[in-house]
Amino acid sequence: MNPMDSLELGKLRWRCRRGMKELDILLSRYVEEQFCRASKADQEAFRLLLEAQDTVIYGYCLGKESPPAPLAALIGRITANSPGDR
Repeated sequence: MNPMDSLELGKLRWRCRRGMKELDILLSRYVEEQFCRASKADQEAFRLLLEAQDTVIYGYCLGKESPPAPLAALIGRITANSPGDR
């Protein structure tokens, strides 16, 4: 990872700090464990997801709202093996 990528990763970590602890955990874990090896399309989808309000993201993660097509697979990866699944 080049220095610019490190800076961007730091910004993403900051943006993952939301108003809900549950989202903080899910989004931060995705950034730490999957973001760097994700496809460019998935990275862009994640950035798009971070533009949504907390309640919308939470609804997607709980399956109470259907995410738009570009985000559906991403949400599945974010919530896979979530702490509530253990």
